[in-house]
Amino acid sequence: MRYIAPSLLSADFGHLKEQIEMINRSEADFLHVDVMDGVFVPNISFGFPIMEVLHEYSIKPLDVHLMITHPERYVERFVDAGAYSVGFHLEAVDDPLPIISLIRQKGAHTCLTINPDIDVHRLIPYLHEVDMVLLMSVFAGFGGQKFIPQTLEKVSFIKQEIVKRSLPTLIEVDGGVNADNAPLLFQAGADVLVAGSSVFKAHDPLQAIHQLKG
Repeated sequence: MRYIAPSLLSADFGHLKEQIEMINRSEADFLHVDVMDGVFVPNISFGFPIMEVLHEYSIKPLDVHLMITHPERYVERFVDAGAYSVGFHLEAVDDPLPIISLIRQKGAHTCLTINPDIDVHRLIPYLHEVDMVLLMSVFAGFGGQKFIPQTLEKVSFIKQEIVKRSLPTLIEVDGGVNADNAPLLFQAGADVLVAGSSVFKAHDPLQAIHQLKG
């Protein structure tokens, strides 16, 4: 399957309800929610009040990406606020396993994320522990950045490791995803593509999502 997760970070917040309803009508599989604290990344986005609105209006599962320090303090609250999946950064914590356990105990799907400058080999010990790994194809913090081509090699490598172990773990890619590189990412082994500007800034977002799915 090929899954698309439009990133709320690129939405028009002056018309948030309408934007969510548009995603509800689309072929999108998830709604990606980027949570930034201004510490782990140099930007601040949104937290629980927005999550509550999303949970009320979105029929798509909420794929929450925590770009924050001390994610262990907040993962349970995000699940309570309606998160279907909660991901956090490997490089933000000393030991991801207790946090993965917290998320799973709350009944949500688990995701472990790395920035482009983190060695992809560091994910290998955790592939059997999580439902999904997220490879950032830009540096976390801001939307609209240019896709880093080396991500394709990383996706292929992680896919080989997942297949070698006969695991169901999904691979998600976030950053600079568009109609040009989406087919290459799927071919390399990606399962879920996060798309922000290429969806919400498109003349026809519904068609853009359809095209991304291929």
